[in-house]
Amino acid sequence: MFIAWVISVIATLSALFIGEIMGKIPCNLCWYQRIFMFPLPIILGIALYRVDFSAWRYALPLSVGGAGIAAFHSLIFFKILPEEIKPCLEKGPSCSGADMLLWGTLPLPLLSFIAFVSISISLIAIWKRS
Repeated sequence: MFIAWVISVIATLSALFIGEIMGKIPCNLCWYQRIFMFPLPIILGIALYRVDFSAWRYALPLSVGGAGIAAFHSLIFFKILPEEIKPCLEKGPSCSGADMLLWGTLPLPLLSFIAFVSISISLIAIWKRS
């Protein structure tokens, strides 16, 4: 549970840092991923404080849902899915543009996917032990 909490805190603080400090405006898919990620530090933090390992029931659907959106975003970013289904607006930031790279090399959708999958694996391990 602690590992899942740490990953969720790092991912949440990173998303806020990238958006607020670095000034990168999130695309539509990034907002949806944030909706799934931002409650996780609170849920998992309370579960850690209360030593409640049944919280995987509440956190796992959020992390799996976020992983699904992040996987879809990654497929769009790497141009595996056709451009026609891109859900981002023409006026807003692109879901597959250069703004989706951190320091010009790390794709944000892929980093988000890795974070969600890592949290999900940690929560599944807790589920299997209980």
